[in-house]
Amino acid sequence: MKIRIIADSGCDMPQPYPSCVTVLPLTVTFGQESFEDGVTLSHRAFYEKLVEGEVLPTTSQIAPGRFEEAFAQATAAGETVVAITLSSRLSGTWQSACIAAERFAGQVFVVDSENATIGQLVLVERAVELVKEGLDAAQIAARLEQEKKQIRLVALLDTLEYLKRGGRIAPSVALVGGLLSIKPVVAVQEGQVVLLGKARGSKNGNNLLVQLIQKAGGVDFSRPLRLGYTGLSDELLQKYIEDSRSLWSGHAEQLPVCTVGGAIGTHVGPGAVAVAFFHKN
Repeated sequence: MKIRIIADSGCDMPQPYPSCVTVLPLTVTFGQESFEDGVTLSHRAFYEKLVEGEVLPTTSQIAPGRFEEAFAQATAAGETVVAITLSSRLSGTWQSACIAAERFAGQVFVVDSENATIGQLVLVERAVELVKEGLDAAQIAARLEQEKKQIRLVALLDTLEYLKRGGRIAPSVALVGGLLSIKPVVAVQEGQVVLLGKARGSKNGNNLLVQLIQKAGGVDFSRPLRLGYTGLSDELLQKYIEDSRSLWSGHAEQLPVCTVGGAIGTHVGPGAVAVAFFHKN
Protein backbone atom coordinates (compact mmCIF):
# COMPACT_ATOMS: atom_id res chain seq x y z
CA MET A 1 0.00 0.00 0.00
CA LYS A 2 1.26 3.48 -0.85
CA ILE A 3 2.32 5.85 1.91
CA ARG A 4 1.39 9.54 2.09
CA ILE A 5 3.41 11.81 4.39
CA ILE A 6 1.39 14.87 5.44
CA ALA A 7 3.08 17.74 7.28
CA ASP A 8 2.20 21.31 8.17
CA SER A 9 4.08 24.27 6.73
CA GLY A 10 5.77 24.84 10.07
CA CYS A 11 8.36 22.33 8.85
CA ASP A 12 9.56 24.82 6.19
CA MET A 13 10.12 22.12 3.58
CA PRO A 14 11.45 23.70 0.36
CA GLN A 15 9.58 23.10 -2.87
CA PRO A 16 9.30 21.01 -4.96
CA TYR A 17 8.14 18.45 -2.39
CA PRO A 18 8.90 14.73 -2.74
CA SER A 19 6.06 12.94 -4.54
CA CYS A 20 4.90 11.21 -1.35
CA VAL A 21 4.69 14.43 0.68
CA THR A 22 1.79 16.86 1.12
CA VAL A 23 2.29 20.09 3.07
CA LEU A 24 -0.72 21.90 4.56
CA PRO A 25 -0.28 25.64 5.17
CA LEU A 26 -0.65 27.42 8.47
CA THR A 27 -2.22 30.86 8.43
CA VAL A 28 -0.12 34.01 8.90
CA THR A 29 -2.00 37.22 9.66
CA PHE A 30 -0.73 40.79 9.37
CA GLY A 31 -3.39 43.09 10.81
CA GLN A 32 -6.52 42.41 8.77
CA GLU A 33 -4.73 40.41 6.05
CA SER A 34 -4.43 36.64 6.31
CA PHE A 35 -2.19 34.47 4.14
CA GLU A 36 -1.46 30.79 3.62
CA ASP A 37 2.12 30.21 4.74
CA GLY A 38 4.28 29.29 1.76
CA VAL A 39 1.31 29.38 -0.64
CA THR A 40 -0.05 32.93 -0.86
CA LEU A 41 2.84 34.30 1.22
CA SER A 42 6.39 33.30 0.34
CA HIS A 43 9.11 33.31 2.96
CA ARG A 44 10.70 36.33 1.30
CA ALA A 45 7.44 38.25 1.21
CA PHE A 46 6.88 37.39 4.88
CA TYR A 47 10.19 38.99 5.93
CA GLU A 48 9.59 42.03 3.73
CA LYS A 49 6.29 42.57 5.53
CA LEU A 50 7.85 41.81 8.92
CA VAL A 51 10.66 44.32 8.50
CA GLU A 52 8.51 47.05 6.98
CA GLY A 53 5.43 46.65 9.19
CA GLU A 54 4.73 48.01 12.63
CA VAL A 55 2.28 45.27 13.66
CA LEU A 56 3.67 41.90 14.73
CA PRO A 57 2.02 39.11 12.72
CA THR A 58 0.24 36.15 14.27
CA THR A 59 0.00 32.53 13.18
CA SER A 60 -2.97 30.18 13.35
CA GLN A 61 -3.06 26.39 13.59
CA ILE A 62 -4.53 24.19 10.88
CA ALA A 63 -8.17 23.31 11.58
CA PRO A 64 -9.24 19.66 12.02
CA GLY A 65 -11.43 19.94 8.92
CA ARG A 66 -8.42 20.71 6.72
CA PHE A 67 -6.62 17.63 8.00
CA GLU A 68 -9.76 15.51 7.58
CA GLU A 69 -10.02 16.62 3.97
CA ALA A 70 -6.38 15.67 3.30
CA PHE A 71 -6.73 12.33 5.09
CA ALA A 72 -9.90 11.49 3.15
CA GLN A 73 -8.27 12.34 -0.16
CA ALA A 74 -5.24 10.16 0.60
CA THR A 75 -7.16 7.14 1.89
CA ALA A 76 -9.60 7.33 -1.03
CA ALA A 77 -6.55 7.01 -3.30
CA GLY A 78 -5.52 3.84 -1.46
CA GLU A 79 -2.80 5.46 0.63
CA THR A 80 -2.08 5.13 4.33
CA VAL A 81 -0.97 8.32 6.05
CA VAL A 82 1.75 9.42 8.44
CA ALA A 83 1.04 12.97 9.61
CA ILE A 84 3.96 14.85 11.18
CA THR A 85 3.11 18.08 12.99
CA LEU A 86 4.67 20.99 14.81
CA SER A 87 5.35 20.36 18.48
CA SER A 88 2.13 20.07 20.48
CA ARG A 89 3.72 22.41 23.04
CA LEU A 90 4.10 25.15 20.43
CA SER A 91 0.93 24.79 18.36
CA GLY A 92 -2.55 23.26 18.42
CA THR A 93 -1.92 21.72 15.00
CA TRP A 94 -1.08 18.29 16.47
CA GLN A 95 -4.41 18.21 18.31
CA SER A 96 -6.24 19.15 15.11
CA ALA A 97 -4.57 16.27 13.29
CA CYS A 98 -5.47 13.84 16.09
CA ILE A 99 -9.12 14.92 16.01
CA ALA A 100 -9.25 14.46 12.24
CA ALA A 101 -7.52 11.06 12.44
CA GLU A 102 -10.26 9.57 14.64
CA ARG A 103 -12.29 8.74 11.51
CA PHE A 104 -9.40 6.85 9.95
CA ALA A 105 -8.36 4.20 12.49
CA GLY A 106 -5.56 2.03 11.12
CA GLN A 107 -5.18 4.30 8.08
CA VAL A 108 -3.75 7.50 9.59
CA PHE A 109 -0.92 7.73 12.14
CA VAL A 110 -0.16 11.11 13.74
CA VAL A 111 3.33 11.92 15.02
CA ASP A 112 4.08 14.91 17.26
CA SER A 113 7.50 15.99 16.02
CA GLU A 114 8.22 17.69 19.35
CA ASN A 115 10.06 20.19 17.19
CA ALA A 116 9.63 23.08 14.79
CA THR A 117 10.91 24.45 11.50
CA ILE A 118 14.01 22.55 10.31
CA GLY A 119 13.91 20.30 13.39
CA GLN A 120 10.52 19.10 12.19
CA LEU A 121 11.78 19.08 8.60
CA VAL A 122 14.55 16.54 9.21
CA LEU A 123 11.94 14.22 10.75
CA VAL A 124 9.75 14.59 7.64
CA GLU A 125 12.78 13.87 5.45
CA ARG A 126 13.57 10.85 7.59
CA ALA A 127 10.01 9.61 7.00
CA VAL A 128 10.59 9.89 3.25
CA GLU A 129 13.72 7.75 3.61
CA LEU A 130 11.73 5.12 5.50
CA VAL A 131 9.08 5.09 2.77
CA LYS A 132 11.82 4.30 0.26
CA GLU A 133 13.05 1.51 2.54
CA GLY A 134 9.66 -0.15 2.23
CA LEU A 135 8.29 0.26 5.76
CA ASP A 136 4.53 0.52 6.18
CA ALA A 137 2.83 3.51 7.80
CA ALA A 138 2.59 1.98 11.28
CA GLN A 139 6.27 1.01 11.18
CA ILE A 140 7.29 4.47 9.98
CA ALA A 141 5.31 6.18 12.74
CA ALA A 142 6.89 3.91 15.35
CA ARG A 143 10.40 4.60 14.05
CA LEU A 144 9.78 8.34 14.02
CA GLU A 145 8.57 8.23 17.63
CA GLN A 146 11.91 6.67 18.57
CA GLU A 147 14.21 8.69 16.35
CA LYS A 148 12.67 12.11 17.04
CA LYS A 149 14.32 12.00 20.47
CA GLN A 150 17.69 12.09 18.70
CA ILE A 151 17.02 15.36 16.85
CA ARG A 152 18.80 18.49 18.00
CA LEU A 153 17.81 21.96 16.84
CA VAL A 154 19.98 24.90 17.94
CA ALA A 155 19.78 28.47 16.71
CA LEU A 156 21.65 31.76 17.07
CA LEU A 157 19.39 34.81 17.04
CA ASP A 158 20.65 38.07 15.62
CA THR A 159 18.48 40.33 17.74
CA LEU A 160 16.21 40.37 20.76
CA GLU A 161 13.93 42.97 19.17
CA TYR A 162 11.27 40.54 17.95
CA LEU A 163 11.16 38.72 21.25
CA LYS A 164 10.59 42.12 22.82
CA ARG A 165 7.86 43.00 20.31
CA GLY A 166 6.17 39.71 21.10
CA GLY A 167 6.23 40.51 24.81
CA ARG A 168 8.65 37.72 25.68
CA ILE A 169 11.38 39.92 27.17
CA ALA A 170 11.42 43.38 28.72
CA PRO A 171 12.32 46.33 26.44
CA SER A 172 15.21 47.22 28.79
CA VAL A 173 16.72 43.76 28.30
CA ALA A 174 16.43 44.06 24.53
CA LEU A 175 18.09 47.50 24.60
CA VAL A 176 21.06 46.26 26.65
CA GLY A 177 21.38 43.19 24.44
CA GLY A 178 21.53 45.38 21.36
CA LEU A 179 24.13 47.71 22.85
CA LEU A 180 26.38 44.85 23.89
CA SER A 181 25.84 42.83 20.68
CA ILE A 182 24.46 39.97 22.75
CA LYS A 183 23.32 37.03 20.62
CA PRO A 184 20.98 34.58 22.38
CA VAL A 185 21.34 30.88 21.57
CA VAL A 186 18.13 28.85 21.76
CA ALA A 187 17.11 25.24 21.20
CA VAL A 188 13.97 23.15 21.04
CA GLN A 189 13.95 20.68 23.91
CA GLU A 190 11.06 18.41 24.85
CA GLY A 191 8.92 20.26 22.37
CA GLN A 192 9.46 23.81 23.57
CA VAL A 193 11.91 26.65 22.96
CA VAL A 194 14.56 27.13 25.64
CA LEU A 195 17.41 29.62 26.04
CA LEU A 196 20.76 27.84 26.18
CA GLY A 197 23.05 30.84 26.54
CA LYS A 198 24.17 34.21 25.27
CA ALA A 199 27.23 35.20 23.30
CA ARG A 200 28.79 38.58 22.61
CA GLY A 201 28.92 38.99 18.84
CA SER A 202 28.29 36.62 15.95
CA LYS A 203 31.74 35.03 16.09
CA ASN A 204 31.32 33.91 19.70
CA GLY A 205 27.76 32.88 18.93
CA ASN A 206 28.94 30.68 16.07
CA ASN A 207 31.56 29.13 18.33
CA LEU A 208 28.88 28.38 20.92
CA LEU A 209 26.74 26.64 18.30
CA VAL A 210 29.71 24.47 17.36
CA GLN A 211 30.30 23.59 21.00
CA LEU A 212 26.65 22.65 21.52
CA ILE A 213 26.70 20.36 18.48
CA GLN A 214 29.84 18.65 19.76
CA LYS A 215 28.30 18.35 23.22
CA ALA A 216 25.27 16.62 21.69
CA GLY A 217 27.56 13.85 20.46
CA GLY A 218 28.17 15.06 16.94
CA VAL A 219 26.15 14.82 13.74
CA ASP A 220 24.89 11.53 12.32
CA PHE A 221 25.52 12.24 8.66
CA SER A 222 23.68 9.07 7.59
CA ARG A 223 20.37 10.76 8.37
CA PRO A 224 18.90 14.11 7.29
CA LEU A 225 20.63 17.36 8.23
CA ARG A 226 19.44 20.93 7.66
CA LEU A 227 20.70 24.46 8.08
CA GLY A 228 18.25 27.33 8.03
CA TYR A 229 18.15 31.10 8.25
CA THR A 230 15.60 33.86 8.70
CA GLY A 231 15.42 37.09 6.73
CA LEU A 232 16.22 38.22 3.22
CA SER A 233 19.90 37.23 3.10
CA ASP A 234 21.89 34.10 3.96
CA GLU A 235 25.04 36.12 4.69
CA LEU A 236 25.07 35.29 8.41
CA LEU A 237 24.46 31.61 7.71
CA GLN A 238 27.36 31.49 5.25
CA LYS A 239 29.58 33.05 7.91
CA TYR A 240 28.47 30.37 10.36
CA ILE A 241 29.24 27.63 7.83
CA GLU A 242 32.72 29.06 7.35
CA ASP A 243 33.31 29.36 11.10
CA SER A 244 32.16 25.76 11.66
CA ARG A 245 33.96 24.20 8.71
CA SER A 246 35.52 21.53 10.93
CA LEU A 247 32.08 20.05 11.66
CA TRP A 248 31.21 19.37 8.03
CA SER A 249 34.56 18.89 6.27
CA GLY A 250 34.88 15.38 4.91
CA HIS A 251 31.34 14.45 5.91
CA ALA A 252 28.99 16.38 3.62
CA GLU A 253 29.70 17.44 0.05
CA GLN A 254 26.90 20.00 0.16
CA LEU A 255 25.02 21.39 3.15
CA PRO A 256 21.24 21.52 2.65
CA VAL A 257 20.08 25.07 3.39
CA CYS A 258 16.55 26.48 3.54
CA THR A 259 14.72 29.53 4.81
CA VAL A 260 12.68 29.55 8.01
CA GLY A 261 9.12 30.74 7.44
CA GLY A 262 6.50 32.71 9.30
CA ALA A 263 5.60 30.24 12.06
CA ILE A 264 8.96 30.73 13.79
CA GLY A 265 10.15 33.86 11.97
CA THR A 266 7.38 35.84 13.64
CA HIS A 267 9.06 35.32 16.99
CA VAL A 268 12.77 35.42 16.16
CA GLY A 269 12.90 37.96 13.34
CA PRO A 270 15.47 38.16 10.53
CA GLY A 271 19.14 37.35 10.91
CA ALA A 272 18.85 34.06 12.83
CA VAL A 273 20.73 30.91 11.84
CA ALA A 274 19.79 27.38 12.86
CA VAL A 275 21.08 23.82 12.60
CA ALA A 276 18.99 20.66 12.90
CA PHE A 277 20.43 17.14 12.90
CA PHE A 278 20.19 13.65 14.35
CA HIS A 279 22.92 13.14 16.92
CA LYS A 280 25.01 10.00 16.93
CA ASN A 281 23.73 7.13 19.03
